[in-house]
Amino acid sequence: MPSEEGSVVRWLVCGASAGLAVDIGLYPLDTIKSRMQSKQGFIAAGGFKDIYRCVKSFQITNFRLLSFRGMSSVLVGSAPGAAIFFLTYKYINGQMKRSIEGKDALVDAFSASLAEIAACAVRVPTELCKQRGQVNKNTRLTLICKEIMESKGLKGFYQGYGSTVAREIPFSIIQFPIWEGLKRMVAERNPLEGAACGSVAGCIAAGLTTPLDVAKTRIMLTKTGPTLGILSTLKEVIIFVPLPSNPSLFQVYTSGGIKGLYSGVVPRVMWISGGGFVFFGAYETAMHFTKFLD
Repeated sequence: MPSEEGSVVRWLVCGASAGLAVDIGLYPLDTIKSRMQSKQGFIAAGGFKDIYRCVKSFQITNFRLLSFRGMSSVLVGSAPGAAIFFLTYKYINGQMKRSIEGKDALVDAFSASLAEIAACAVRVPTELCKQRGQVNKNTRLTLICKEIMESKGLKGFYQGYGSTVAREIPFSIIQFPIWEGLKRMVAERNPLEGAACGSVAGCIAAGLTTPLDVAKTRIMLTKTGPTLGILSTLKEVIIFVPLPSNPSLFQVYTSGGIKGLYSGVVPRVMWISGGGFVFFGAYETAMHFTKFLD
């Protein structure tokens, strides 16, 4: 399955390195975004509590990161999720481009969409535990997992799978063709240029998909009662039927208007544009230094 752009082992190593770099490096911004989008509101979800301590710890030691809300789940699931994504993306992308010529943007978008679906098998449980840790006082991963198991069983770890995929596919359809297109426009490729291209692509995709991210966050944070799927949520937005008992995009709209739909848009755009730079920069750098794995 190796291609001219690398081997399976190389894709796994580089993808895992990129995912871990961005999720740890920009975790404080992600925490602020999750708290802004939570149903109880930013202050009740924790506000800026622990954020300063989290940022300061980067200057001291990374071992203290284990104590921050939701960080332990990131350390467990980030690398495998990113590795699965890049393995799937690179393989499908390479195979399709051998048989389809002149439609690079379409191939990039389709490859990224399938890769997101595959990666969500690991990403959704990770994201679920992470966000519940970020907005609740119960920060230990073992206790969060125990609570999920007792209330909904194994399927509880995939609460919000549909909404995550529905967010990730539009995001990837926007981000990856832009990233690949910008890279093709750059005459001399290097890790820094690849990182800058990823930052621009991520910034655009993040802003446009924020309403889907808000809905996904609300669905994942629902602990009791029925949860509404993303497709039903979007349907309710279109026909304007109130759903007061369910965390949904329509509920966000009725309670906060357009501003509610874009809760956390600033930290999300900052996180993903900065994350795009770190993610794709780390990936390109890892690809540069792992040529021996081919």
